[in-house]
Amino acid sequence: MSRGRRLRRIIAVLSGLLAGEAGRTAGRYGGQRPGAVQLRAAAVRRALEDLGPLYIKVGQMLSTRPDMVSAAMVEELQKLHDRVEPKPFADFEPVLAAELGGGWAAGFLSFDSQHPIGTASLAQVYRAVLTDGTPVAVKVQRQGVREVMDADMALLNTLARCAARRAPRLNAVIDFEAMLAVLFDAMRPELDFVLEAANMKVARKAAAGFKHIAVPEVITATPRVLVQTLAPGCSIRDADPAAFTVQERADIGRDLLAFMYRGYFVDGWFHADPHPGNIFVHPGKPAHVIDWGMVGRMDRSLSTHILRVLVSVAQNDGTALAQAWIEMGEATPWAEVSGFSADMVALVPKVAAASLEDLDFGLTLTAVLQHSTRRGIRTSPMIAVLGKSFANIEGSIRHLSPELSLLDVFESELPHIVEGHIRKFVSGPQAFHTLIEGIEGVLRMSQQLRSIVRDLAEHRLTVNVTRPHGPPAPWATPRGASHRLRDAALLTMVILWWRNHTTR
Repeated sequence: MSRGRRLRRIIAVLSGLLAGEAGRTAGRYGGQRPGAVQLRAAAVRRALEDLGPLYIKVGQMLSTRPDMVSAAMVEELQKLHDRVEPKPFADFEPVLAAELGGGWAAGFLSFDSQHPIGTASLAQVYRAVLTDGTPVAVKVQRQGVREVMDADMALLNTLARCAARRAPRLNAVIDFEAMLAVLFDAMRPELDFVLEAANMKVARKAAAGFKHIAVPEVITATPRVLVQTLAPGCSIRDADPAAFTVQERADIGRDLLAFMYRGYFVDGWFHADPHPGNIFVHPGKPAHVIDWGMVGRMDRSLSTHILRVLVSVAQNDGTALAQAWIEMGEATPWAEVSGFSADMVALVPKVAAASLEDLDFGLTLTAVLQHSTRRGIRTSPMIAVLGKSFANIEGSIRHLSPELSLLDVFESELPHIVEGHIRKFVSGPQAFHTLIEGIEGVLRMSQQLRSIVRDLAEHRLTVNVTRPHGPPAPWATPRGASHRLRDAALLTMVILWWRNHTTR
């Protein structure tokens, strides 16, 4: 599909949306009809589904941004799905022939081309059996989907730049282009199955340490065809909890959460779309996490700050949460830092110690985001993808093990997470870099102290008092300086202890 045709399609869908809106706001009521807010939200959700995968992902991400859309819209966008009517196999056979060769069918003992087991706007999935008897799933990309996605990405980037120019104050807090860039980067493997296969191989290695988690094995991968071992069972959404023992349900839930936690906080690499349709379960077998086309990535700094946020929630410490969140982002000149801290002090007690049945940490994370945006604090755009991932994995586990305590699992995983961080700190170049960074901080403070003493001795010290617009830098107070000295010393001792311990 050409960019011109795609643009005309988008305009047609939006025109229909606007026409429906005009009908809802007109009539004998002289204003909005009753229920117009819900009807509007449902119409937007249907329009996004109609426009296809990229707009569906944007809508799903917006469902984690109550700072950008209304509560009714958040609720409706959480219903977004990417399930479409199946297309005839004749539409996909040319892709198989182009990617696997004209004799592609000879590689399979059987291939069910009449009953696809998965249908989405990007690809269709078929059940097949290899010549050695191995059951497999064959994922085939729809023809022309890359061109559509490229056109959509270009258009959304243009709209983001326009929004940034028209609402600079809002963009200073949200950064529309950066938010889209994070989403586009996470989605690229969905357009190239070779990249998705590489993600799966990394994920299989990470899952190897868990008894109740597995990732399908890649058999063959080309840019538009992916052959992988078939995940047993059914979607966790459709599973009957009574078919599993109480212990098995708890073990699967715990391992799924632990697997995701280590991805967030140790590997900095995680499944960004673990909704129920992407987790298959079967009694007596490990849960299989499928569809690794959308993956989020975080650097060490962001991962550490998010970890501090979670620890603050676990410890019922709203003030610490506010500090970690602000350090993760940036306070604008008009930020209300004290107000945000008060918001967190009020919010955290409502979250701590709740069961998964009552707690949705993904939405809790976005509630923090809502407060921070309202208070003028800019946050990393990765938070939207992370919040979506959190919300999805919690929703998935809730189907099988709703009584599981999210914070209990997190606290039990903390030793593994800390150990993972220590290993990174003490591994070769990273240990040297971290140690030098700490030493430089100490030397910088030492030079500043000597300068202050010299100015005092020479009667040249002056003090300017201004009202701060943001949080003080960690080194701007005696308490911050002492903490920095303490951290540098503690890090040095940890490195020396670990080196000594591992060489015994």
